[in-house]
Amino acid sequence: MSDFNILHNPRCSKSRQTLELLQENGVEPNIIKYLETPPSEAQINHIVTLLGVSPRDILRKKEAEYKESGLDNQDLSDKEVIALMVKYPKVIERPIVFSEKAAAVGRPPENVLDIIK
Repeated sequence: MSDFNILHNPRCSKSRQTLELLQENGVEPNIIKYLETPPSEAQINHIVTLLGVSPRDILRKKEAEYKESGLDNQDLSDKEVIALMVKYPKVIERPIVFSEKAAAVGRPPENVLDIIK
């Protein structure tokens, strides 16, 4: 079992490129098809902590679900934002590669090279 996980959407070209780049560098990550199996609140908390960002920083603001879910309300707490990310996983930026100790958003895919070396 790999130390690395990838929040992956096979329909996303950046996600496919990032997975391919990991594999080319000898990393076979645990693939989490997050639209089918959304990450838990604890996993999202872990990821944002490792990234050193707020939950809002890894939202896809152009997705219809962003507005439909109320995520455009700037008064929501981080806890409320994370709860909505679990409920509406399509709003989570992709791909995100993470382990126990590090995380990176694969935009561009090369960003993940820093955490696998």
